[in-house]
Order: sequence, then structure tokens, then C-alpha cells
Amino acid sequence: MLTLLAIYLAVGAVGGILAGLLGIGGGLVIVPMLVFCFPLLDIPPAHIMHIALGTSLASIIFTSVSSFMAHHRRGAVNWRIVVRITPGIIAGTFLGAYIASQMSTGVLKGFFGLFLYFVALQFFLDRKPKPGRELPRTAGMFAAGGGIGVVSSLMGIGGGTLSVPFLTWCNISVRNAIGTSAAIGLPIAVAGTLGYISTGFGIRDLPSYSLGYVYLPALSGIVAASMLTAPAGARLAHWLPVRKLQRVFAVLLLVVGTRMIAALF
Repeated sequence: MLTLLAIYLAVGAVGGILAGLLGIGGGLVIVPMLVFCFPLLDIPPAHIMHIALGTSLASIIFTSVSSFMAHHRRGAVNWRIVVRITPGIIAGTFLGAYIASQMSTGVLKGFFGLFLYFVALQFFLDRKPKPGRELPRTAGMFAAGGGIGVVSSLMGIGGGTLSVPFLTWCNISVRNAIGTSAAIGLPIAVAGTLGYISTGFGIRDLPSYSLGYVYLPALSGIVAASMLTAPAGARLAHWLPVRKLQRVFAVLLLVVGTRMIAALF
């Protein structure tokens, strides 16, 4: 048990440092690390990916609060946008959790592996979308939030990989897009967690101390470590060559994504 707790603390520590250092959502790190660790618990393979996604989203509830509060103190959160996009975010995130519950672990691993390829490509190219339009009206914001919510729920992430480019494309400054995206991460995490808890109720063979598809021992270790290490990662970002580190991390994402996809065969 102590060994497993040490593993969860390590997962949270690495996720927190990378989140602060590279500005990525911890889910990109937490999900694959949990997928590789959970077999130590003899969790049935059919449930591993679902528990990893649900636990990752639950951990983002805690980390997103400290993140968006830091941005809010610097005036970087556009709360009007948060209010407008949240209904679509909630609907899409619940839908994503339901879709995930109907998919096998193998299919979810395949989708996650492909998503890691997409994020790695973003790191390599480092392209910022050029502002091309204004924010859409109510229906458009609901649709955009729904799409971001569905993908975020299926991938167990806070949505920044999608919401920051969308807001930048809609003529929101990069600084405000990042701060607003951090705030959007909270409804994604809350709705996604509730979705994975509800769809996991009544499922047999889940490990002890599970709340639906959220595994509480892993959650506690990840949250405790990540909230301590994320500020350290942010400080490191000011004196380490972040651009080079992004490319190294992109290679790591390609390796992890390839491994997850290769495991399907």
C-alpha cells in the first residue's frame, strides 16, 4: 500500500511540475501514468481507462481553483466568457462521460493515443491561431463549449489544449485566453467527475475505495503532490529553456501515445 501511495504522489508531483513549467493540463500526464500503474492493483483491464479518466478529472477540480485564482488576481480571466460558455461545457462534458462509459478501454486508449499525437504536433509547430473573428453568439458559444466539453471528458483533461486556441482565434489576447481557459477548466472537471461517478455506479469489480470511476486513494495522492509542485514548475519556467523542454516533452508524448496504441495490437 505504501508503494502504491508513493506512486500516486510521484504521478501528482510530475503532473504538477509539468503543468506549471509547460502550461499543460495535468491530465495529459496523469491519465497515461495511471494507466501504466493501475495493473499493479489488479484492476480489471476493462475498467482501467475509465478509472484513469475519472480520477484525472477529479484531480483537476483542485488544481484548477488555484490556477484560475492566480490568473484572476492578475485580471486575466474574462468572466463574461466563462458564464457564456459554461452551459455548453457542462452539457458536453456530461455527454462525453456517458460516451466514454459505452466505449471499451481499448477504444479509449486509441483515442487518447491519437490525442497525444495532436498535442505533440502543437508543441513541435508552436503555431498560434491568428485572430479571425469575434466570439460567436449564444448558440455558437454553446456548440463550442459542448465540443470542448466532450473531448475534455473523453481525454480526462481540463480543456486548455482546445479552449485557448478557440479563444485566441476569437480575438481574445493570449494572456486572457490562458486565464479564461483556466477558469473554464473548473466546470469541465466538476461536470466530468460527476459524470464518471454516476456512470461508474453499479459497475462490478471496481477497486475498493472507488466512487464510481473515481479512485479515491490515487486522487488524494495526486492532489496532495500536484498542488505543492505546480508553483515550483511555474518558477522553473522563468529560467529554464521552456521552448526546448516543450519539444522534449512532445517526443515523450509521441512515445507514450505510440505505446498506448501499440498495446491494442
